[in-house]
Order: sequence, then structure tokens, then C-alpha cells
Amino acid sequence: MPRLPALLLLALLPLTLAHAEEFSSLEERMSAAEFKAAGLDKLTPEELANLNAWIRGRRALAPASAAQPSVAEIDRRGLSDGVKPGDVIVSRILGNFRGWDGTKTVFELENGMVWKSTDPAAKLAVNLQDPVVRITPGFMNAWFLQVEGYNAKVRVKRLK
Repeated sequence: MPRLPALLLLALLPLTLAHAEEFSSLEERMSAAEFKAAGLDKLTPEELANLNAWIRGRRALAPASAAQPSVAEIDRRGLSDGVKPGDVIVSRILGNFRGWDGTKTVFELENGMVWKSTDPAAKLAVNLQDPVVRITPGFMNAWFLQVEGYNAKVRVKRLK
């Protein structure tokens, strides 16, 4: 009789291992109300996939798909006509920022946007680390960049 439980255990072992390898995502584990109450409905599909991967124990997260557009590609502000007064862009210039000098300065923002100064007479000399900037629309489709804490503005055009 002791052979029967051992044989039964061996027969069920593959099913147990297969079940242990299965993973239930957060969406499957939680009710819709719990999912929303936890704020998980606000995550992008990539963020949710990364969270599920982390829970699964996979620390190495898969890179974002090349087919997914960046924030800068989705956000068309500054690239088309039809500027609206509320189209203010707030982001950050990453790294050491030394200001602008005429039309030579290119601003690469944290959100992926790239802007260039267009005013040959504009100059600002600063030495800041990761400054917050506001880009606001002006008259006749003009855009102006201003560094937080400074009154100086420079006219810019969006490159990317």
C-alpha cells in the first residue's frame, strides 16, 4: 500500500509544477473595484507589465517596445499651427545647464522634446543642474522658454 501514495505523488508532480509556474497577473487576482481603488488603472500597459514582472520575481524588466511612440512623438505641441493659450509645457532640462546664447542653443527636455532658441540677441548665463522650464505659447505661433526662478525668456521653435 505505501507504493500507491508514492505513485500518486509522482503522477501529480508534473501538474503541481506546471501550476507553480503559472502566474496570475494583478488584473486576474483583483476585482475591477480593487484594481481601480489601488490606482492601478492609471498605469500604462508597459508599467503594468513591468509591475507584474517584478511581482513574478523577474528583476530584469523587458525593454519598451520599439513600436511604442515616445511622449515627445505623441505630444504635438509646438509642431503644428493652432496654438492654444493653455498649451503650457513644463519639463526639465537634464544635466548641467549654462543658459542660452542667441540661436545656437538646443534644449533637450526630460519629456523627450527638443527645442532650439531662435532669437539672435537673447543671452542668459547661468550654471544650474536639472532646471525646471516652462514653454508657453505666444502671439502668431511663437513659443517662449523660461527657466524657473528667472524672468528672462527666449523665443524657441520645436525640433522634435
